[in-house]
Amino acid sequence: MVNSCSSCTLSEADQENLLEKLDVFKVKGRDKRGRKVLLVTGKNFPARMVSSEVLKKYLEDKIYPKLGAKPFSVVYLHTDVQRNENFPGISVLRSIYDAIPTNIKDNLEAVCFLHPGLQARLFLATFGRLFFNGGLYSKLTYVSRLEFLWDHVRRMEMEIPEFVYDHDEELENRPMMDYGLESDHPRVDTALSVDPISMYSMRCIA
Repeated sequence: MVNSCSSCTLSEADQENLLEKLDVFKVKGRDKRGRKVLLVTGKNFPARMVSSEVLKKYLEDKIYPKLGAKPFSVVYLHTDVQRNENFPGISVLRSIYDAIPTNIKDNLEAVCFLHPGLQARLFLATFGRLFFNGGLYSKLTYVSRLEFLWDHVRRMEMEIPEFVYDHDEELENRPMMDYGLESDHPRVDTALSVDPISMYSMRCIA
């Protein structure tokens, strides 16, 4: 978890530098309505190395000022996100969300969730309204392929990492991955053999 600094071996300055270096958050490009886009690359988030306090401060100091006082949208790249590496935990996400200034929340008008896994869809459908207010949940749009993302944002203004394109191509060749019927990780068992109750675990959104 990243909700405690005791789990972080880096200094606060080094944690901030790491977030900056990994380009986890980037205000880049505009959507089809001319709004700024906050691009969030989930795979790059070092969940085990950055505390929630540092993350909140980083967003407040480095990201929110770039958004200004106008409406904006978020593009979240869920591609290749691993629960044990990139997911900070529900309580941390909720505390971060609660710490977002009211004006920033009010200006957030759309969230595009690229490459949502089956468990991410199930989790958000089940618990999304409980942990996040209904206003935010209603702004969420699942985007299964990059070609559909371009319906929402200006393609030429976006900087999408190469691994996202690679995963998108793999999904085209293995469409059952969209439905959790084929794993995107090499393993013997498949999603069909998983206890359905575990799929609703609050710890599993990858």
